Amino acid sequence: MRTLLINPPWIRRHGNIWLDIASVMPPLGLAWLAAQLERQGHPVTILDAHAERLDLPMIATRLRDLGHFDLVGITATTSLITNALAIARIARSEYPEARIMLGGVHPTVLPEEVLSDPNVNLVVRGEGEMTLLEIVAGADLRDIQGISFRDGSGFVHTPERPLVQDLDSLAPPAYHLLPMSRYYPAAGAYRRLPAVSMLATRGCPGRCTFCYRLFGSRIRVRSGRLLAQEAKNLQDRFGIREISFYDDTFTVFRKEVEAFLDGLEEFGVDISWSCFSRVDAVDEDLLRRMKASGCHQIMYGVESADPDILRNIGKRITTEKVEHAVRMTQKAGIDVRAAFMIGNPGETPASMEATFQFALRLNPDLVVFNVATPFPGTEMHAWADERGYLSTKDWREYDFSRPIMNLPTVTHAELSAFYKNVYRRFYLRPGYVALRASKLRSLNDLVQAWRGVRGVLHI
Repeated sequence: MRTLLINPPWIRRHGNIWLDIASVMPPLGLAWLAAQLERQGHPVTILDAHAERLDLPMIATRLRDLGHFDLVGITATTSLITNALAIARIARSEYPEARIMLGGVHPTVLPEEVLSDPNVNLVVRGEGEMTLLEIVAGADLRDIQGISFRDGSGFVHTPERPLVQDLDSLAPPAYHLLPMSRYYPAAGAYRRLPAVSMLATRGCPGRCTFCYRLFGSRIRVRSGRLLAQEAKNLQDRFGIREISFYDDTFTVFRKEVEAFLDGLEEFGVDISWSCFSRVDAVDEDLLRRMKASGCHQIMYGVESADPDILRNIGKRITTEKVEHAVRMTQKAGIDVRAAFMIGNPGETPASMEATFQFALRLNPDLVVFNVATPFPGTEMHAWADERGYLSTKDWREYDFSRPIMNLPTVTHAELSAFYKNVYRRFYLRPGYVALRASKLRSLNDLVQAWRGVRGVLHI
C-alpha cells in the first residue's frame, strides 16, 4: 500500500507577528509515522507543502506528478483544518480510489465535524503510529483502536488507543523524506544554520486550561543517549548545526537531559541548541551544564503577571518563581525568551499593563505576546462555549493574534490595540535597540534582526 502524508501550508495574515518571525520546522508527527511504515517495508512519501511554500493549485499539480497512492494522510491543527480539508478534496479528485484520512489535534477533538466532509474516509485520533500500521496492513476498521469513520448515516468511534509507553521502541523520525534544506527556527531563536527540530518527550505535567493534551498528562521520555545519537546522525547526514527542542518542558527529566549532554560530548557533536521549559524545572547546576553543551536560549511560558489570571488558567507558577528562573538563566549565559498571553479569563486593561511592566522588569532577550486562543478540546474552550463567550468558530481566526472570546472584563478593541502596540513598546525602546545592535556578529544575526523588525512593524 503506497502512502502519502501531507503537511498543509500554514495560514498567515497581516496583523499577526508570526507572519514574519515564525519558524518552518519539520512535521515530526508525519516523520515518525513514515518511519514506522518504512520499518515494516511499506512505501511512503511526505509532502511538506508548508516548507515548500505550495498553495492549493500547486499542491494539485504536485499530487498529479507524484503518481498514484492508496492512502493519503493529512495532519491538521485547528488553524489549519480549512486548508487540510481543501487538500482532501484535491486528493479525492486526483486519487478517486484512495482512502483519505486526517489526523492531528483538531480531527482528534472533532472527528465528526471532519468526517462530515465527504472526501474524508476516516480520522486517526491521538497518537497514530500503531494505528497507521494496522490500517496499511488491511485490518478491519472496527478492530482498529483510535479511529473514527462513517457508517451509513452515522459515525463509528472505536475505543481509544493506549499511548506508546516506550518511545525508544519507535523508529526515529524519517528526516530523509523531508526537504531538510528548507527548515529554519523562529527569528531570534537560533545561532546557526542548517537547523532542525527534535522532540525528547511526549506529554506535559501542566494543567493549563489553554492546552490540549494530545499526548496525555503523563510524560514519556526518550533516552538522552538516543537523542544525542540522533543529533549526531543529523549532523553527519545533513550537516545540522542547530537543534530546536519543541518539548513543552524539555528539562523535566534531569537524568535524561544529563545523559543527552554526556552523549553530545561522547559523540563529538558540535551544535548550538534551544528548548522550552518551565520556571520550576531548572536549577543553576543544570543551566550551567546546558550552556557548556551549546544551549543558548530557553523559552519560559510566563503568560501573565496577575496571580488571579494565573490561577484561572491553571498555570501553577508565581511571578517570584518566574523572576528567579529568569535571573538564573541569564546568570548562566543563556538567553531568555519569555512568552505571555493576553485576553485570558479575568483579563482587564490594568492586568495587561501590569504584565507588560513585569516583562520590562524581567528584561528577557525576547518576548512573545499572544492573544489567548480557546482551541477546541481545551478547558478554556469548554468554559467559553458554555458561557456564550466564543465570538466565532471560524477556525481560520484561531491564530493567536485575534480575540476569540467576548470577555466581560476586556473588549476586543482593547485587546487588539494592546496586541498591536505591545511589540513596539518593548522592542523599539532605544536601550533595547542599542543592546541588540551591539550583539550583532554575523550576517545570520542581521537577517534575524531584520525579520524581527519587519514583524514588529507589520502588526
